[in-house]
Amino acid sequence: MNETIEQRLAQLGVELPTPVKAVASYVPVVRTGSTLVTSGQLPLKDGQLMARGLLGSEVDVAQGQLAAKWCAVNVLAQAKAALGELERIQRLVKITVFVATGPGFFEQHVVANGASDLFVAALGAKGQHARSAVGVAALPMNAAVEVEATFEVA
Repeated sequence: MNETIEQRLAQLGVELPTPVKAVASYVPVVRTGSTLVTSGQLPLKDGQLMARGLLGSEVDVAQGQLAAKWCAVNVLAQAKAALGELERIQRLVKITVFVATGPGFFEQHVVANGASDLFVAALGAKGQHARSAVGVAALPMNAAVEVEATFEVA
């Protein structure tokens, strides 16, 4: 793979949006040494929350995977804003995917694949990561999915 991360994103039909500013008492990204950690990113596309509600009752798995993908896109937008360029990413270390779920929903890991697959497609081998997929009762703004990430950076 000789393409840049942004070229691979373009091949996937993804253009990084302007990163969202914090809406509460936190910062979107923290860098310490060679570690970059993002705050949780919601499934915003074209400035709109594209999946609301609980997986298993209001949102199906395919919609949840797409939501997780757009969370990952927003994570990369935050990383680019913090680093200046995505090529400074040495490795995606870990992601945590929070999935708003109703009772009896047990496919958080399948929903999380939407984010994982985007990261691997965009970052190549540097995008292979550890992961936690966690079911939660609710997320901010009634979002269906939220993703945070930890990167090793140059």
